[in-house]
Amino acid sequence: MKNIFSLLKLTLLTIILFAVIYPLAIYGIAQFAPNQGKGETISVNGKVVGYQKIGQKFDKSNYFWGRPSAVDYNAAGSAGSNKGPSNAEYLALVQKRIDTFLIVHPYLKKSEIPSDMVTASGSGLDPNISPEGALIQVKRVAKERKLAEDKVKALVESKINTTVVGPETVNVLELNVALDQLSKKGSEVLSR
Repeated sequence: MKNIFSLLKLTLLTIILFAVIYPLAIYGIAQFAPNQGKGETISVNGKVVGYQKIGQKFDKSNYFWGRPSAVDYNAAGSAGSNKGPSNAEYLALVQKRIDTFLIVHPYLKKSEIPSDMVTASGSGLDPNISPEGALIQVKRVAKERKLAEDKVKALVESKINTTVVGPETVNVLELNVALDQLSKKGSEVLSR
């Protein structure tokens, strides 16, 4: 009986610690994070169209494409593929992505495709691509949108994010929102 009371006390203490105190502490810390830890959203005309730090699927030819996702852009199941460069199945998947990319971008050679355009990130939800990955898509997007290539290229260059540490990146959602604004087609806004 003595052990049962000790175990009940320990269980109650554990429940209070991990189901009440810990969540409240995390919630309190989140209040000091950007947007109180709710995620940094991107809005168009007052409507949230996505999150700045979570990649989304863009596969229409009039939009810039992001990195492929190993989890089909499912934020609830963030993960990589766990397949290495010696895995035949993985190599076949990458080759399929290369072939698809070349079909839509016939003006490119295989060697001109940046690796981030055909390989998924570790999270499967990378919202960014390299500036090179965006710039090689300019010709396709400009043609589909009936815009001058130099205007679309300038837009891409204006959206390049530089950091002190790490490579330059382009946030695909921000770029596509700006592209819609450049096109001035209200009905076009992020109809992926």
